[in-house]
Amino acid sequence: MPGLLPPAAFIFLLTLGLFLPRATPKSTIEPCSNADSCSALVGYTLYTDLKVSEVASLFSVDPISLLLTNAIDISYSDVENHILPSQLFLKIPIPCSCVDGIRKSSSVSYKTRPSDTLSSISSAVYGALVSADQIKEANPKAELSDPSVIAVGTQLNIPLPCTCFNNTDNNLPAVYMSYVVRDVDTLAGIAARYVTTVSDLMTVNALGSAEIKDGDILAIPLSACASNFPSYAKDYGLVVPNGSYAITASHCVQCSCGPGSRNLYCTPASLAVSCSSMQCRNSNLMVGNITTQQTSGGCNVTSCSYSGFVNGSISSTLFTSLQPRCPGPQQFPALIAPPTVVPDSIYSPAPSPSELGGIPTTSPRSSVVPSSGAVLGFPPVGAPIGTGITSGSSSACSLSNHFSFPIMIMLGLIVKLVLSVSL
Repeated sequence: MPGLLPPAAFIFLLTLGLFLPRATPKSTIEPCSNADSCSALVGYTLYTDLKVSEVASLFSVDPISLLLTNAIDISYSDVENHILPSQLFLKIPIPCSCVDGIRKSSSVSYKTRPSDTLSSISSAVYGALVSADQIKEANPKAELSDPSVIAVGTQLNIPLPCTCFNNTDNNLPAVYMSYVVRDVDTLAGIAARYVTTVSDLMTVNALGSAEIKDGDILAIPLSACASNFPSYAKDYGLVVPNGSYAITASHCVQCSCGPGSRNLYCTPASLAVSCSSMQCRNSNLMVGNITTQQTSGGCNVTSCSYSGFVNGSISSTLFTSLQPRCPGPQQFPALIAPPTVVPDSIYSPAPSPSELGGIPTTSPRSSVVPSSGAVLGFPPVGAPIGTGITSGSSSACSLSNHFSFPIMIMLGLIVKLVLSVSL
């Protein structure tokens, strides 16, 4: 039939298409030069049903911290063994350190299982937060010459993306979450979901346009409440995202950041553990207690506040102040029951390409500067110093970004020749 390509020409064009470069996912990184660390988050979608303890083990975090970060009620019996449903979205708390001049989390360890490959570990188990190449580079002593054959029980370090940016966003307390973009996401949708703006996301991630692609890793600033504990406290720098909780002081103290609040509020935790005294000196008040007395000149407020975990003891401080009016009752983030199904809420930020269940088959995504061929993105005009650098090629790049002009001409002539032969 006239106009149809002969089989040889069709196969040639199909083969040619296999060699055309794909756009590399972008990722926001934060250069660093000191040894300090910060509290950060990664957004993670469960690839299968998992116990709370299994998810916590994957990311080397405390199960109670994991639950409270997501405002999940920990008072339920045996809550650490509760089974969470596949495709549930969770915020995972991780420490963010400075490693080789770049912010990343280096505390996560994974023990390989039968049928594991670097590709399945990166894209399925860790939800494309890390690439197979990054896992290989982070484990030079492991036997990984063949990434498709890994000995069962091999202990691997998993470098996860994270950012600190001084735990501030526009000079206000913030915690940054590393989020893997899905094919249904838009920057405007992500901004609305996490109560920020497209402009802020573009500034933080050094984006030249609002276009994002499936597999990009964005740093999302979440409004937070910051502590002012002394630098010698074990939990110095504690920052809690708005609408969630944190556990500290060896599970003795629970801190919360209420809806729309910037004030960290800490109280004794409900867990049955042995704790040091939480009573403020020269007072009958315990940590979290507040008393008020209305007078003609205003309201006398006395509070006993948690001030850090120092040398294994709970430190508290008694504050008194005269305020224009007495404060109302403390607003706490709403707790939810341990999920058994995926709810239509922030825990499921966007439909997953593999929402029918099973292990996703997405390609591994890069979250640090590639070893070669990196295209560094620069912050938009007027962006504050310290915003992220975007690794990977621009999502808006065209074919001419990847090929020199002579090669483009040669490809054009070959295609023209094939088409003329087919006619």
